[in-house]
Amino acid sequence: MSHVLIIGAGGVGSVVAHKCAQVPEVFSRITLASRTLSKCEDIARSVKQRTGIRIAVEQVNADDVTATSALIRQLSPDLVLNVALPYQDLPLMDACLATGVDYLDTANYEPPDVARFEYKWQWAYQDSFTEKGIMALLGSGFDPGVTNVFTAWAAKHHFDEIHQLDIIDCNAGDHGQAFATNFNPEINIREITQRGRYFEHGEWVETDPLSWSMTFDFPEGIGPKKCYLMFHEELESLVRNIKGLKRARFWMTFSDQYLTHLRVLENVGMTRIDPVLYQGQEIVPIRFLKAVLPEPASLGPLTKGRTCIGCLMKGIKDGKEKQLYIYNICSHEEAYREVGSQAISYTTGVPAMIGAKMMLQGLWKRPGVWNMEEFDPDPFMHDLNTYGLPWTVVEL
Repeated sequence: MSHVLIIGAGGVGSVVAHKCAQVPEVFSRITLASRTLSKCEDIARSVKQRTGIRIAVEQVNADDVTATSALIRQLSPDLVLNVALPYQDLPLMDACLATGVDYLDTANYEPPDVARFEYKWQWAYQDSFTEKGIMALLGSGFDPGVTNVFTAWAAKHHFDEIHQLDIIDCNAGDHGQAFATNFNPEINIREITQRGRYFEHGEWVETDPLSWSMTFDFPEGIGPKKCYLMFHEELESLVRNIKGLKRARFWMTFSDQYLTHLRVLENVGMTRIDPVLYQGQEIVPIRFLKAVLPEPASLGPLTKGRTCIGCLMKGIKDGKEKQLYIYNICSHEEAYREVGSQAISYTTGVPAMIGAKMMLQGLWKRPGVWNMEEFDPDPFMHDLNTYGLPWTVVEL
């Protein structure tokens, strides 16, 4: 019986709250906190209506270490589950250090003033978390998160060595909007407009943004889609922790309409992350753009279709070459029926709940700062099938 403090009341925070409430034997107390209390109250009402479980709500500014530490001391949770913005990872880790409470997030830290996706800032907490006797689990979403676990599971059960890894993320859904992002627009656009990066023969190779593409034939009737090479943070930890990797890449699908809008916005300066002076005030263009784009949480009832995210791996087993594809397909409509959110939020929120469950049950428990692939993948893989993200493995 454990108490979890969820910080962040966006689309993913809503899914996490609903999914934790579905497992009361583990999450006996749930508190949801955010800068905007009304968002927490709306989610709490939905959770009560759908599950019969009452969750507590609090207001907190996750950038404020002192205020967050005070809230943690007041509530005494067993775990802080961070689904706020990536900029807030370090302040929340500082608050957990100050109060001696375990920590989990779904995306790595990035500084507000530079779109740089690296684990170095969080890995630097290894010694302090170890000395405090508390644990941080990094990247317990889908990608990163489930993709790390898929790779670790394949390495444990199907390969002696994995030599090539391609993580391929397809959203084959349609929300009918001219241009909208399926999660926080600021984070989404910062990620997409950066230079691509992949690992090959012991070094990182950079590419121009969205300059490399391939067509991949997705399973179960989704069919062929154009995928673009990007850098994604799980590559950094997987290259470090999965021995034998010679090449690791990440691919994501985008429609032509989405990319056309994005190029226009980029060309006119609306994706800039540095402040500009407007009528005597400094504004950051991408944050203004976020304010005028559809709220991702509003896309739930509009989005139809499915996502397909998986890992395509090549390697050696018993001296022979082997190729394996592990994937999950998630329906936007089914996710919305269950928790009131579309599949992008669902595929991140469910693994966040499962990661928290692993920690609270003691199945994944070790002082320090860890990535998903550094633990036994088997119980997590079991829970994916149990809690709404069933996976399929195919030998090619």
